[in-house]
Amino acid sequence: MNERPDTARRLDLAIVNDCWNRIGVRGDRSCPELKQHVHCRNCPVYSAGAAELLDGDPPANYLAEWTSHFAQPKHVEDIETRSIVIFRIGAEWLALPTPVVIEVANLLPVHSLPHRQSGAVLGIANVRGELLVCVSLGQIVGVERSATTSREHRSTVYRRLLVIRREDVRVVCPVDEVHGVHHVHPRELKDVPSTVAKAAVTYSTALLSWRERSVGILDDQLVFYSLKRSLG
Repeated sequence: MNERPDTARRLDLAIVNDCWNRIGVRGDRSCPELKQHVHCRNCPVYSAGAAELLDGDPPANYLAEWTSHFAQPKHVEDIETRSIVIFRIGAEWLALPTPVVIEVANLLPVHSLPHRQSGAVLGIANVRGELLVCVSLGQIVGVERSATTSREHRSTVYRRLLVIRREDVRVVCPVDEVHGVHHVHPRELKDVPSTVAKAAVTYSTALLSWRERSVGILDDQLVFYSLKRSLG
């Protein structure tokens, strides 16, 4: 934030006896009037100082400096960051936009559905009293769970259910680990190499280097399109 022009500060000192900055509440609080008034704003000296400041004549270049001050371009904060939820399926680290991740729940029993013993649909799960279809996100994007990876992380991490929603599609997806919400700037993202043949790359819009890992930022529109087809 830009400070006000020097003439404004000099005007304060030239016209006003700013005792509140020396012996008042902003100073060493040695003013005997504080016993009666408690705070400088209740003191008539403070009110008189304000009146003198308003009635006084400003320096010659006062208006010019203030005009220049407000003409300066405003500092615009960087608000282009994106919020994503980072998680792991097997050995792959992936991410979805935070708005589509409704909840991260503990792993719950998944009850199989009759006549749906194959495909991405795993069954149904009861999440806070609501029955939701449980879908293998890994199978949708082409990432399978690795038994070796699961054993390596079993003592330190816990599997979770991601409750995700976009428009009229609301499902739960088991994942092997959830890091949580992460804010990323577009300049941190890298293009997906066209030479990589992994199925997950097809669903990724960009790659993020995070903690010496490569995180695939999933295209939520494409993911939910495939989810909807799997539910049909």
